[in-house]
Amino acid sequence: MASAPTIELGSRFARELPELAVPWQGAPAPAPSLLALNAQLATELGLDPESLRSPEGLGLLLGTAVPQGASPVAQVYAGHQFGGYSPILGDGRALLLGELSDGQGGLLDLHLKGSGRTPLSRGGDGLAAVGPMLREYVISEAMHALGIPTTRALAVVATGRDVRREELLPGAVLARVAGSHLRVGSFQYARATGDLALLRRLVDHAIARHAPHAAGAEHPPLALLESVIAAQAGLVARWMLVGFVHGVMNTDNMTISGETIDYGPCAFMEGFDPATVFSSIDAQGRYAYGNQPAIAHWNLARLAETLLPLLADEQEEGIAIAMEALDAFPARYRDAWVAGMRAKLGLSAAVDDATVAEVADALVALLESERTDLTSAFRALGSAARGRPDAARDLFLHRDAFDAWAAGWLPLAPDADAMDRANPAYVPRNHLVEEALAAATDGDLDPFAQLVDVVTRPFDERPGLERYAAPSPERSFRAYRTFCGT
Repeated sequence: MASAPTIELGSRFARELPELAVPWQGAPAPAPSLLALNAQLATELGLDPESLRSPEGLGLLLGTAVPQGASPVAQVYAGHQFGGYSPILGDGRALLLGELSDGQGGLLDLHLKGSGRTPLSRGGDGLAAVGPMLREYVISEAMHALGIPTTRALAVVATGRDVRREELLPGAVLARVAGSHLRVGSFQYARATGDLALLRRLVDHAIARHAPHAAGAEHPPLALLESVIAAQAGLVARWMLVGFVHGVMNTDNMTISGETIDYGPCAFMEGFDPATVFSSIDAQGRYAYGNQPAIAHWNLARLAETLLPLLADEQEEGIAIAMEALDAFPARYRDAWVAGMRAKLGLSAAVDDATVAEVADALVALLESERTDLTSAFRALGSAARGRPDAARDLFLHRDAFDAWAAGWLPLAPDADAMDRANPAYVPRNHLVEEALAAATDGDLDPFAQLVDVVTRPFDERPGLERYAAPSPERSFRAYRTFCGT
């Protein structure tokens, strides 16, 4: 029999920022059962995977049996949702159980989603269904495997309780790990209280967690802002390079750490189109694929606004300081995107940035003109770099247009092996995600387990997995819709 998990959970957030923390615990689960456990991550965290499978381990993963000394809390934050400001949001169905040591002197949050109603639920039931929690598991682990900063999925536990949505669905709780769950919305809430001492403590807490170099800077709040701007520029560039559409880029879903968070109405774009929207509630396309860099910039401006009192004594001076920092975002984003494209196109450091950008921009225009599948196209370019262009040419209706583009790229001596390390063969294809989640909801976890295995080894092309590399058969990517799960 597996023993109870031995785990120490710190309570630094709850202790240092009690104004942003509501003590709470997870709702009891009538019949808990483990659906998915990330044993490798558990081991990395110093946890015994077998102990997490025990009744006591499931209690930890549900938030109903936490270690002595832990202080689980629901976090309080505000946020702009689809451009409209909400002064009080917070963890309406989530709990921060506490912090784990990362083994290198840092901390990692252990956090639950779907753990029951909290005082911040705003009329919601605080619960989550099996499908959305497994969606976050598979997509966040795929993102990690792609090298994209993200929260990590530790486990999904079925509760044995039905959740009412459009129909009754089996309920579940996701346990995830992150550098922290500090968000732009955390700063918006602190600033709105008018308590500048609280705002300063939040800045100090964020610096200690995510930008320790800023503590010794001439202007620590500004150094923190610049750090977040750089992290988010790099993050969104990585999203764009693999065709990831977050779907709900509200300020409460933008982290200070630069990690991707909250995989609700998210998906991977197939046919290349900047107007691609997957969220069922984004009727205006605010968070479309092509809008993501601009929305990130907008969100960062909201962060800068919260810091104005700490940037300068006079508001006008603070605004000028903030604007100068924000003005660096477009160049930082573009530099990160070009660097990523250099890798995806297999171009060495001998090729100057301007040439990389020109070749990349021309390819993007070609992909858009033909609505070509992004993942397939870049993977096939590796074959073209090896002198076998047909795999790539056949993806385009106008092959002469591809040939004209390739005539400018191939003389730059692309490294095919390097391209295979940068361009995934497998991403979580939308139709396969839906297939796996539907089966799991009906009690069959095999398709889910297979999908996780495939997408967590995305660059390792394997025989027999051709269907995982192919876009949806109907090629109707515009018709695909996802839901937030609440």
